[in-house]
Amino acid sequence: MTILSGPDCTTMTEVRAGVDALDRELVALLARRFAYMDAAARIKPERGHVRDEARKTQVIENARAEAARLGLPDEAIADLWEGLVEASIAYELATFDRR
Repeated sequence: MTILSGPDCTTMTEVRAGVDALDRELVALLARRFAYMDAAARIKPERGHVRDEARKTQVIENARAEAARLGLPDEAIADLWEGLVEASIAYELATFDRR
């Protein structure tokens, strides 16, 4: 089945196929992002350096600004990024503890 862009979809089957394909791409991008968390856990000298509230705020604000620039609901994107950053921190802590 050919995956259409959102504006080209005329049926819910096409919409769902597009969303499912995009979700697979997003998970692949998240795998790349989490690989950076692996690197951070390897590079940071102390476990206490894993949580960096200033950097967390910066990352969320960057996502919020990009969402606003694209005309997306920036508060919803900021909420998603809050969860993503917290999951990334938890992952990095677990990775740090295993090393």
